[in-house]
Amino acid sequence: MIEKMRFLSITGPKYDFDRVVNKYLTKYNIHLENALTELSTSYNLKPFVENNPYKDYLSRSEDLIKKLDPIEFTANELMSPEKAMDVINNASSMLSDLNDKKKELKAHRQTLNDLLIQIEHFRHFEFDIHQMMNFKFIKFRFGKVPHEFYTRFAKYVYDNLNTVFYECERDKDFVWGIYFVPAVDSDKIDAIYASLHFERIKLPDAYEGTPDESYLTITAKIGEINNELNSIYSSIKNRLGEMSHDLLLAHHTLTVLSKNFDVRKMAACTRDKGKNDVFYIICGWITEKDSYSLLKEAKEDPLVYCLCDEETADEEKKPPTKLKNFRLFKPFEMFIKMYGLPAYNEIDPTSFVAITYSIIFGIMFGDVGQGLCLVIGGALLYKFKKMNIAAIISLAGIFSTVFGFMYGSIFGFEEIITPIWLSPRDNVMTVLFTAVGFGVFLIITAMIINIINGIKAKDWGRVFFDTNGVAGLLFYASLIGSIVLIFTGYPLPGAIIMAIFLGLPLLLIFFKEPLTHIVEKKTRIFPEHKAMFIMETVFEMFEVLLSYVTNTISFLRVGAFALSHAGMMAVVMLLAGADNGSPNIIVLILGNIIVSAMEGLIVGIQVLRLEYYEMFSRFYHGTGKEFKPYKGN
Repeated sequence: MIEKMRFLSITGPKYDFDRVVNKYLTKYNIHLENALTELSTSYNLKPFVENNPYKDYLSRSEDLIKKLDPIEFTANELMSPEKAMDVINNASSMLSDLNDKKKELKAHRQTLNDLLIQIEHFRHFEFDIHQMMNFKFIKFRFGKVPHEFYTRFAKYVYDNLNTVFYECERDKDFVWGIYFVPAVDSDKIDAIYASLHFERIKLPDAYEGTPDESYLTITAKIGEINNELNSIYSSIKNRLGEMSHDLLLAHHTLTVLSKNFDVRKMAACTRDKGKNDVFYIICGWITEKDSYSLLKEAKEDPLVYCLCDEETADEEKKPPTKLKNFRLFKPFEMFIKMYGLPAYNEIDPTSFVAITYSIIFGIMFGDVGQGLCLVIGGALLYKFKKMNIAAIISLAGIFSTVFGFMYGSIFGFEEIITPIWLSPRDNVMTVLFTAVGFGVFLIITAMIINIINGIKAKDWGRVFFDTNGVAGLLFYASLIGSIVLIFTGYPLPGAIIMAIFLGLPLLLIFFKEPLTHIVEKKTRIFPEHKAMFIMETVFEMFEVLLSYVTNTISFLRVGAFALSHAGMMAVVMLLAGADNGSPNIIVLILGNIIVSAMEGLIVGIQVLRLEYYEMFSRFYHGTGKEFKPYKGN
């Protein structure tokens, strides 16, 4: 079922906004709507726009609590905003010297890492870099050449230039090395090297010894800095640990305040007339049950005025949908949400799905032993994992067990218990006809639900002239009744009666659009292009008649799967040698596991298909919007 909703407006002085949000919106489930949109006819409102004063403090508090060791924390109350901000400021001030030192060390480490990256490819060059810096007549250049240009580069350098290139290292992209050149020719040769795709790397005068010695020295210095940083992190953690409770409470407070502040995006306020003359307005939906408690509490609050519609909401106001079902049926809400939530004044099909899904599953997968395994396995999985699908499996398993007794089947054995109803393998046609009859019953039920939904929505065309309305129901029931009379040997009613019960409903369906216009008192009865209307309607009628047949026949699969299950288990029994009186236990166990897993999955999907395509398509639109209370965001 769908909970009844009432539209709520809360107003009061602007300066009292945060208190109201903390007191009422965090206590009661209210689905907020944009006040400016809901009250669009009022010209005296403007957006409630303010900068969030807690945003910066919240960001700082998040950085601080990340430095704490994980501890259990439960907030029973909130700090005042001023105290929460003071706690964050005090914590930041307390860590200022350590943060400055940390920043300095990180900058130094970054510089050393840059030096390390520059020198690491030249570690095989065994010469003191610092001494090279003092050369007067020889210039040198560190750099790299892409592999694709290196062969041409090496040949040209060695054949044509007064220079020496020393290769240091190769990686997947480059050849790294150093070239030496007389100082007097350096400008010309530098230009030639650049044209040969040599990319120069300028090393700063910060290295001592050979590249390898410099690399090891720098690595050691980085290690020392990392040790100092670890010491600083420990000091930060120790200092914050002394005020961890206050810090966590301040962070929780700022989180709540920042979240509450964002409610302003959904609120509106009156235009300024004076500092104390500006009022806020909050609009939203609340359940009828909660509305009484909120109104009672707000009545005692002198700064708050609540207005709640006296009548529960109707579909014209587009209220959100909040499902409320028995605990046993609640897991099936998963299937409803997959298809789409019902509109507010639409019938909630959860109970219908829960009952029909479980029964059809049981008919198609009837076995006492396998059904009990589904019940126990699904129940345990739901208990420990809280999976809705597990609860559905468990409930469906109950009906599998029930129909297992009806069929007299337990783990595939059909001689242990006597069937209460019949054995599917011995009564094939009975099973198939019963499945179709059950399908007819479900289709008629779906049509009745559609009529009720049409009445609730005041859609009279849907109620009287739709293929799933009164006309469609009358035609389908008359058609099924006629078929039953033919198969049972009874004579059909007279032509006049047949024309009334079969012909008249088809005419009503055919002229649904103009008849609906008449009922709704519209000026234009028929469409402008009447010939096109007739042609389209003829094809639609053919599709309607075909759908009645195919939807009914589709329920043959219910009986077919019952027979299929019995057949598959008969194969397992044959393979296990059950006819000899001493079946192979391992084959029996494996066979039951395979059949249960494979057929259980297929049957589950097929039943859901029947729900969606053969029943939902007749009465359910699923166009509702979900009830999302601020408290639950």
